[in-house]
Amino acid sequence: MKLALAGAGAFGRKHLDAIAVIDGAEVISVVGRTADATKAVAAEYGIGHWSTDLGDALALAEVDAVILATPTQMHAAQAIACLDAGKHVEVEIPLADSLVDAEAVVEAQARTGLVAMVGHTRRFNPSHQWVHQRITAGEFAIQQMDVQTYFFRRTNTNALGQPRSWTDHLLWHHAAHTVDLFAYQTGEEIVAANVLRGPLHAELGIAMDMSIQMKTTGGALLTLSLSFNNDGPLGTFFRYIGDTGTYIARYDDLVTGRDEPIDVSTVDVAMDGIELQDREFIAAIEEGREPNSSVHQVIGCYRHLAALERQLAS
Repeated sequence: MKLALAGAGAFGRKHLDAIAVIDGAEVISVVGRTADATKAVAAEYGIGHWSTDLGDALALAEVDAVILATPTQMHAAQAIACLDAGKHVEVEIPLADSLVDAEAVVEAQARTGLVAMVGHTRRFNPSHQWVHQRITAGEFAIQQMDVQTYFFRRTNTNALGQPRSWTDHLLWHHAAHTVDLFAYQTGEEIVAANVLRGPLHAELGIAMDMSIQMKTTGGALLTLSLSFNNDGPLGTFFRYIGDTGTYIARYDDLVTGRDEPIDVSTVDVAMDGIELQDREFIAAIEEGREPNSSVHQVIGCYRHLAALERQLAS
């Protein structure tokens, strides 16, 4: 499996590290925003081809698939370009920052029949997989998910503290993780939703604080707090409150409500959610099937985000 990676920043490196440990998969082209930085990443990872133009990678006949870890605003157009070029595509979350663009990618996948997957990593983290297995076995039912997504980003920087060329978004990016996971874990339709936001940042023009509440057909509740103003422990913390227990997940780790560690090391073949996500993408291509977190499976999340955006606009 020959892949191209577009977006050689902080998250692109996570994918390069993941692909490096997957047998039968190789990144043969890397695409970045600036020549010097992209060339340096290619040299560091031993990748023979690099460019600042995605079209150059798509023109390589040996490229089977593309992973997009580029700025959010480019995702939809680039995903469609990959599909139209005959390449399978994995798009980092979010699929798009508008419902129109997200649905355009779904249409392109249906037209081409290629694998198109979105990086909704929470579906693949061993911690959330463990909870999902208990739910599907009928051993646990969610009463409420209480989720905190907290970062300290009062300046436009990425996860490495480097200046960003684009603006992140609490609703279309960070809320997408949890809204999709809530529907995926409960297996129910979201029937009620509400959103509140704090003041917009004077320079970035985005809300720095947000609160979202949702309810499913079965009565499960979601309470999601998001902030770019939090000066403390960073990341996302998921508290699953259920009928037979309480579990707290942070990325690939899981504890009970009493802070007792749960061993999730045997849930899957690896402990890294990004690696497991990439393994699913490659396996779906090889097996000719729809992947978990396909564009068709996650489009409902973006419909809910669009509805919340309309609430904020009104």
